[in-house]
Amino acid sequence: MESQTLLVLLLFVLILSVFLGFELINKVPSTLHTPLMSGANAISGITIVGALLASGGDGTFSSIIVGTFAVFFASINVVGGYLVTNRMLKMFKKK
Repeated sequence: MESQTLLVLLLFVLILSVFLGFELINKVPSTLHTPLMSGANAISGITIVGALLASGGDGTFSSIIVGTFAVFFASINVVGGYLVTNRMLKMFKKK
């Protein structure tokens, strides 16, 4: 019974975070959207630490596979954030 309650709570948090994220991003002006998102993607490198912990260790085969995919996708997110930031900074350099 306790695991069902935890599952419902986690599902509620997921739905609430998706809704709040959608509402907050829609309120950001388009001129600020790219800098904020690139900074958030760069900061999300912390996700890689959690993904590395999930993919290593004495977990089951399925947790290692999911952790490996998490490392892959988190790396794409971080690299993309840095690339967007670098591209924005190049726009402001004097020629």
